[in-house]
Amino acid sequence: MLNRVILIGRLTRDPELRYTPSGVAVTTFTLAVDRPFTNQQREREADFINIVTWRQLAETCANYLRKGRLTAVEGRIQVRNYDNNEGRRVYVTEVVADNVRFLESPNSGANRDDGMGGGGRQERNSGLRDNQDPFQDDGKPIDISDDDLPF
Repeated sequence: MLNRVILIGRLTRDPELRYTPSGVAVTTFTLAVDRPFTNQQREREADFINIVTWRQLAETCANYLRKGRLTAVEGRIQVRNYDNNEGRRVYVTEVVADNVRFLESPNSGANRDDGMGGGGRQERNSGLRDNQDPFQDDGKPIDISDDDLPF
């Protein structure tokens, strides 16, 4: 059996950091992920997916992610339920992330003045890579010599 999810989208709000009674950090945020098609009005729609991170990754996300930032999330889908104040059962579907990658530097894209600082930061244990966009030259010719090719 396999339960694995990979998403790329933009945060709809700043992450919310809390701590459990035993002191474990947990951060929640929502990722807006575009659908690969348009509706009848030729507008692109998006899904808004709840993300949960734990421990060091939660603290890192709370410190460095901000609303509008392009982010990749890897994790698993979790469905939980609880009874609300009215006695009705509420079901919650969310992605529990074990790997979050910042796909934009703090000074690029929609977040030029988000005050995050520390561009290019790399975290090995939390699964973060440097903040360069690997597709920044997408669609432009690549300058490569025949000596660089492995075949």
